[in-house]
Amino acid sequence: MKTRKATISDLKKLSSLFDGYRQFYQQAADLAGAEQFIKARMDKKESVIFVVEKGGDLLGFTQLFPSFSSVSMQRLWILNDLFVTKVARKQGVAEALMNAARAFAEATNSKGIILETDWDNVQAQKLYDKLGYEKQDSTYHYYLSSS
Repeated sequence: MKTRKATISDLKKLSSLFDGYRQFYQQAADLAGAEQFIKARMDKKESVIFVVEKGGDLLGFTQLFPSFSSVSMQRLWILNDLFVTKVARKQGVAEALMNAARAFAEATNSKGIILETDWDNVQAQKLYDKLGYEKQDSTYHYYLSSS
């Protein structure tokens, strides 16, 4: 198993993985749309994607988006996506991806990584707790739809 930063040569396999991720969250399959989305993020350098590869297959990915903390005047990373294929779960893939994200955040001298997960995603919460992420009870998250 190898964890590495994704490149444009991963686009086809990564797009398929990303489409699976979206379907996991009850979105309709859209492989062409997934490929366009991932390609645009890579072309515009709007995100950083790490993958775990084994035998030429991609087993999982995580996608980080840049943001900033105005108060601390530092970069921070939003870990927006984390996905492991069904057959590769419980093999350390998610932990390897999270560790790659952490190493990247440290290498870029960022303030840290923020993420959110559904309240019922207990497996992910256990991983985040294990890796030292702190649950923030002091703030609320709000959302406003523009559509």
